[in-house]
Amino acid sequence: MPTTDFLVHPTDLGQTHLREREDAPLEPGQVRLGIDRFALTANNVTYAAFGDAMGYWRFFPTGDEGWRFVPVWGFARVLQSTHPGVAVGERVYGFFPTSSKVVLTPGRLSPERFTDMAAHRAELPAVYNQYFRCASDPLYTADTEDIQALLRPLFITSWLIDDFLGDNAFFGAGEGDRATVLLSSASSKTAYGTAFQLAQRPDVRVVGLTSEGNRAFCEGLGCYDEVLAYGELDRLAADAPCVYVDFAGNGELRRAIHERFGQLRYSMVIGNTHVDQRAPEGTAKTLPGPRATFFFAPTQIKKRTGEWGAEAFGQKLAQGWQAFTGRATQADAPWLQVEQHRGGAALQTLWPTVMHGRGDPRAAHVVSLAP
Repeated sequence: MPTTDFLVHPTDLGQTHLREREDAPLEPGQVRLGIDRFALTANNVTYAAFGDAMGYWRFFPTGDEGWRFVPVWGFARVLQSTHPGVAVGERVYGFFPTSSKVVLTPGRLSPERFTDMAAHRAELPAVYNQYFRCASDPLYTADTEDIQALLRPLFITSWLIDDFLGDNAFFGAGEGDRATVLLSSASSKTAYGTAFQLAQRPDVRVVGLTSEGNRAFCEGLGCYDEVLAYGELDRLAADAPCVYVDFAGNGELRRAIHERFGQLRYSMVIGNTHVDQRAPEGTAKTLPGPRATFFFAPTQIKKRTGEWGAEAFGQKLAQGWQAFTGRATQADAPWLQVEQHRGGAALQTLWPTVMHGRGDPRAAHVVSLAP
């Protein structure tokens, strides 16, 4: 059965291409995984938007300079194996290309995980190269794969944003009062995961910035102390000490915040949900106030695992994950409505919807390219 690939153009993400290719024989020590399902969210749009700048294009070479895979998170099953430590049929969770199959070279095996040791990934961040073996994964349950694919990587980022800000005492934004944290693209999953974490801190005031159409959804989440439309910045005191967490990547909005808030203590860049309004390269240097700084989650993971140890880090993260997913999937008022999509044509139709942030903010998309 040939492999189906979904590819995007690196300089025009709206251009997509479906490709069918025959599978090459495995080399010794390799495994071929069938990718059963993966999530498609604004997070994946960010990976594509920063594909060159942050190296995301390098994880899964396409063999065609004109096209790239969008990195995604999901679940796969071992279809073939020439590795003695990985059995056919084993199920894993991890970082994959938008494809129906992928070949990995497992190494550093433990009962819980293995690392892809492919040469081209050696210099890339280790957190993306680890694959969790579902049979021993403490976060895995078979009946919640869709939720895990959708929320697990996003929540880890959310949890780390909250931890990073707390670790740095909110850069002095709360001196003498509650620290005000502004979150753009407040309806995005990573944003409200961050708001969920921040809302548990009594010394933090969480303000969500969103489109008028998503205001009611954000207010209904119960994580934000206040929700404002993007044109309502003047409702906030210009001299209020604050931190800006930018999920939108909207250049005009970022400039408006830097120019309005004279006591802006930190400007954190997370993503690019407003892909059509991305801040041009180099403009961060021209903004008043603190430099807009990209948050790279693996750096905070490395810091905390060094300070706490890997086991304690995992326990703290698992506690946060359980609390968040319990609320996000609450039976009487869930935050998500999972929609499943199958096949390359369906993904081509879905991609622009996700890329441009269209549709119901409750909609959560899970895709399969497997036959």
